[in-house]
Formats: sequence, C-alpha cells, structure tokens
Amino acid sequence: MKQAGYSEENIREMTTAFQKANPDITVTPDFVSYEALHDKIVAAAPAGTYDVVLIDVIWPAEFGSKRIVADVTDKWPAEWKSQMLPGAVATPQFDGAFYGVPWILDTKYLFYNTAHLQKAGVDAGQLDTWDGVMAAARSLRDGGVVQYPLIWSWQQAEALICDYAQLLGAFGGKFLDDAGKPAFNQAGGVQALEFMRQSVVDGLSNPTSTQSLEEDVRRVFSAGQASIALNWTYMYGMANDPSQSQIPGDVQVLQTPAGPAGRPGVNGSMALALAAGSKNQDAAWKYITYLTSQPVQNKYALSSLPVWTSSYDDPAVIKTNPAVIPQAKKQLADLILRPQVEAYNAISQSLQSEIQKALLGQKPSQQALDDAASQAASVLG
Repeated sequence: MKQAGYSEENIREMTTAFQKANPDITVTPDFVSYEALHDKIVAAAPAGTYDVVLIDVIWPAEFGSKRIVADVTDKWPAEWKSQMLPGAVATPQFDGAFYGVPWILDTKYLFYNTAHLQKAGVDAGQLDTWDGVMAAARSLRDGGVVQYPLIWSWQQAEALICDYAQLLGAFGGKFLDDAGKPAFNQAGGVQALEFMRQSVVDGLSNPTSTQSLEEDVRRVFSAGQASIALNWTYMYGMANDPSQSQIPGDVQVLQTPAGPAGRPGVNGSMALALAAGSKNQDAAWKYITYLTSQPVQNKYALSSLPVWTSSYDDPAVIKTNPAVIPQAKKQLADLILRPQVEAYNAISQSLQSEIQKALLGQKPSQQALDDAASQAASVLG
C-alpha cells in the first residue's frame, strides 16, 4: 500500500529481521493498492489464502461480524490498553472485542512549502485556520507563485471521505446522529462541502484534485506545483527526500487547521489482523506482535508514527521525525472517526459519488448530501 504508512521496502526489512529471529517461519508479503485491499481480503477469506491482513479502522465492524478476521481479545495483554494511545486502541475494536493490533496510527496533517510562502509574503501562522489557509492561497495565486496553491485527494475513493471528515469536524458536523441516522446533510456537513466546492470555483484548488489520490498529491506537492496540501505522515519524509522531491528542505508540517467548531484530524489508523481462516495462527500472531512491537515501530517512525505512548518522549524517535512529532502529540489526541457500522463501505461509496457531483458542479451541495443521506439511511435500516 504505497499511499500511507510504511513503504514496501520498510515492510520487507521488518519481515527479513523477523524471519532471522524465527527461522522456522516463512513470510510471503503481498502488496496491493489501498483501493483494492478491502475486496481482496473479502475474496480471499473463504479459501484461507492469507494469515495476516492489514485492515482499516472502518472495517472491524464488517470483518468481525462476518468472521473474516479473528476475535483476538483473549490474546491482548491487559497492559497494551494503557501503553498505547487511545486512538490506536480504538482502531481494531468493534462491539467491545479486538479484531487485530493497531499498527499504523495516522491522521492527515497540513503540509506547506516554506519557500512559496516566503515568496508571497505569507506568514505560516495564517495556516492555523481554514479561513487563513484560503486567504494564504489567494496571496500565493495572486502573487504568481503557483497557479493552484492547493491540491487535494478528492478522487471518488475513500481518500475523499478522509478529507471531508476533517472538514466535517471543523465545521461542527457529524456523520451520524446519536440515534445512528445520517446527519452529514445538516449544517456542518453542508458547510464543509460548500467550502470544498468554493475552493475549486475560486481557482484556489487544483481542478485535478477530483482525479487525485494521496500519491498524486505527494507528487504534485513534491514537484513544487502546489504550496499547501493535506496528507498522511509519510509525505513529510518523501517530500524532503532529494531523490524523490524537487523541494527538499522547503517542507513544513502543521496540525490540521481550525474551523468554527474545532480541528479534529481524521482517524486514518490501520491494524494487523489475524485472518479467521488462517491455518498458521500461532506463527501469524507472532508476526503481528513483532511488527507492532515498540522497538520495530520506533525504528521506522519516519514513515509511520508508533502506537506506543512513551515513544513520543523517546529522543531517538523524536530525532527520526522532529517536524511531525510535536504536531502529532497535539493532533492524535483529537481525531474524528468515520462511522463504525457494518454497512460502512456502501455508505462511503454513495457519499463519495454525491460529493464528487457537488465538487464538479453537477448538483448543489445540499441536494448531493441529501441524496447520499437517503441512500445511507436505506442500508442502515
């Protein structure tokens, strides 16, 4: 999965080290794009093809209830619950049970090009609020620094819902109300979508955002063709890598900007789960606990921040990622969850489609969200 978390090279290195320590266990990793991950896990489950699978925070309800992944509550050491950050502990849970071990604890941060802001005379402090981000974008565009200051991952995919989730929270909206009914078509949800649409209409957001995923955002930003972008932790290291970026040294990161109702980050965490059909459950659990262990996570903190609370005060970890960790300490305590429901994928797909229609000017924001809410209500029952 290239667009967030550990790189394939990182995972191969971890796996080699695990096999060296456990010569009786052979691990064969299989890498797929995030967009293919859910369906591949579902399709492979009946045959027991995989022993360990990487699951998103939005899947435990579906995968646990359908017994695609195993309930590992009895394998969880009691001390993990206090040693891990609360957002991490919540990642593999559904209905009081654990369906994996958190491995990628992530949210989207705001990245900006320091050279661009300097050239436009924009103070980075302006980026503390979404209104300030838009004002900064106008200055960057009007100053001729870059044609489209903002780039987003707004392709019709889960990436779009992750960006929308942060803005939904910032404007005081909710995905579902206290009764479990769709609420994103009410005030804050509509304001969030209007904000997104207006940034396109005003020529501040690159129109290719509606065809872009996180890796597209990284490439555009790293090429110096955008000044400001939301993305996962991994972009910081890659955008500062001279072999992969044209702007090394010009990249800074902030927590997500504040809106009228706050600044929650989207909970983009993922867990390693034991496939219910695995015939190698002991070996698989050993592999999971190795990859998620604090020493391994600390070593690779540049790509993905650890799930362990004490890691954030470890000088070696801070040195690995000194720009992101101070922001993470603030942001990871304030996350918005996407709905923890069995029908999440169906709800997300209809919301993706309707948000896209609004962004492309095919429907007014209110109508698009009303239509998505109607479809969501039918699958929620």
